[in-house]
Amino acid sequence: MHAAARSILDPPPAAARVRFADGFGARFLLTVDTEEEFDWNAPLTRTGHRLDHVTRLAKFQQFCEGIGVAPVYLVDWPVANSSAAQDIIGPAVAAGRAEVGLQLHPWVNPPHREDINPANSFPGNLPRALERDKLLALKDRVERTFATAPLIYRAGRYGAGPHTAELLAEAGIAVDSSVRARFSYAAEGGPDYTAHPITPYWLDDARRVFELPLTTTFWGLLRNHGTRIYRATGDGAPLRGLFARTGLLERIALTPEGVNLGEAVRGIDMAIDEQLDVLVLSFHSPSLVPGNTPYVHDETGLDRLYDWWRGVCGYLLQRGVRPTSVAQIVAAARAAR
Repeated sequence: MHAAARSILDPPPAAARVRFADGFGARFLLTVDTEEEFDWNAPLTRTGHRLDHVTRLAKFQQFCEGIGVAPVYLVDWPVANSSAAQDIIGPAVAAGRAEVGLQLHPWVNPPHREDINPANSFPGNLPRALERDKLLALKDRVERTFATAPLIYRAGRYGAGPHTAELLAEAGIAVDSSVRARFSYAAEGGPDYTAHPITPYWLDDARRVFELPLTTTFWGLLRNHGTRIYRATGDGAPLRGLFARTGLLERIALTPEGVNLGEAVRGIDMAIDEQLDVLVLSFHSPSLVPGNTPYVHDETGLDRLYDWWRGVCGYLLQRGVRPTSVAQIVAAARAAR
């Protein structure tokens, strides 16, 4: 009988760190939260969303292929039911030029047995049975749409919960990537990941499923104290801004959304200094159309997004960090178990 999985909400013991097969080296993974369009500042609803940006995925996929990167599309229920997404992403997945995983937005993902409110927008806050039923419904739909078994999962709003790891293990999903290390969503009723590491780690003693956190690093003179300072300052944005402007401490997430290229380069340098095996980069697919998210307001902003990816991927290659896939990451971790 397999040992029970640990709660993703708990920082792992040091012994849980994932080791990779010899020769794996330093790698990076490009993940896309591939989701419906909605007003980020309005209350969530089951209906009323759009998928107009999905056609832009064709250009993004072509861009990724041009720079030698296979993106991972973490698709949610509306996208998994989109014929346009199937036509655009499906051939790339079949040819090994992209991968698909799961992203659970509970407010649009059946079965609908919960009230729509901020707390329930974090999947891990749902009753275990409901979280399980939504996860399995999404997994089945993605497998049918894209003719492949997903290996990776990300909870919508990074909202993993106490049962998420064991549900993933039961569903045969090898990787969770819900942890946005060094961030907290506790003020909104979500998880607190400020004490979680950025290194991959096993979520159960049987080593069936492991965590692949999104990469966020600290830069500055106080970077070795970053976790403690950020936990102590709570929602103190002005103080954190002062630390960043004075070069004392800056928290850098590897995303083009709210992080410029110079900041990202500093973040990459810190990740390499920390000998991180896998750097996980991310952004939201609706940003491919100006006006859908707070990060891309016009075509100039969209050009900057593509320039960010071009610059970041080029710098990673320059530093000897190669692109990888979820399948390669899983194989390297299992080979070293």
